[in-house]
Amino acid sequence: MTQTTLPPTEKTQPVSAPRGSISDRSRAERKLGWLLAGPAFVVMLLVTAYPIVQAVYYSLFNYRLTDPDNRSFEGLGNYWVILTDGVWWQAILVTVIITVVTVAVELVLGFALALVMAKALSSIRPVVRAAILIPYAVITVVSAFAWQFAFRIDTGFVNSWFAWLPGVSDTTDWFGGQASSLFVICLAEIWKTTPFISLLLLAGLAQVPDVLQEAAKVDGATWWQRMWRVTIPNMKAAIMVALLFRTLDAFRIFDSIFIMTAGANNTESVSFLAYRQTISRVEIGLGSAVSVLLFLSVVLIAFLFIKGFKVDLAQARGER
Repeated sequence: MTQTTLPPTEKTQPVSAPRGSISDRSRAERKLGWLLAGPAFVVMLLVTAYPIVQAVYYSLFNYRLTDPDNRSFEGLGNYWVILTDGVWWQAILVTVIITVVTVAVELVLGFALALVMAKALSSIRPVVRAAILIPYAVITVVSAFAWQFAFRIDTGFVNSWFAWLPGVSDTTDWFGGQASSLFVICLAEIWKTTPFISLLLLAGLAQVPDVLQEAAKVDGATWWQRMWRVTIPNMKAAIMVALLFRTLDAFRIFDSIFIMTAGANNTESVSFLAYRQTISRVEIGLGSAVSVLLFLSVVLIAFLFIKGFKVDLAQARGER
């Protein structure tokens, strides 16, 4: 019995899409995504486009609300006044400190909570997830009032509970200095938004194939080796989304600062600076310029995150 084989030139070759092309599945998902999100995107664009354009327009004028008839065109003069003022750079520094500290701590704690929720017994898993998500359900203003109440000298209980710690006594004024005020603000933000990070990371943990974990165990990998070489690399897309969303939210912090310190002791953020210029001082031109700079900063942060992580979403979905 003879066996026939095809000539080398006639062998069936695997069919693959050209490098950099979009698969049919990706193209169909993009079309469906635009159809589902398109109407909401158009509505959001109409709602947000006008305020943005109006802010850009007002930022080009010397416009004070108490004297609306005496309005003069300044061009980029308002931006020059802001960028050459130390108050702006102080607000930037405070905003960056709060953002870096809160996001870094929340990422670590959120990942730990995500692991707990993923490993919890199926019988108590819903209870654990609901308990962890309770702080995120609290309104930010209510949370800020609660933390302010806890740390104040006259109404708080923190001083009496932690008087055994070095530097803490019954007369410790947490809102009397910049460092201690920022500490309380960061603590309140971490408590409030860590569940948000853990929820996103939990979704990322669910996408890590169990077969990779089992293969790593068979190869003798330790828990830390599996974490750094299997779990985290396969969660790169979820980590990027969590960091991006939380960083953009933290960079626009306003509520906690407004409630706890009202910008005192050099705790003014960029958002609070825009509020003070626009509402307190009714300087519409300068306040609009601060708002535009804040908007551009947020866009720059989003761009750097997306380019820096270089996440291949098609690969994350298992297409390639």
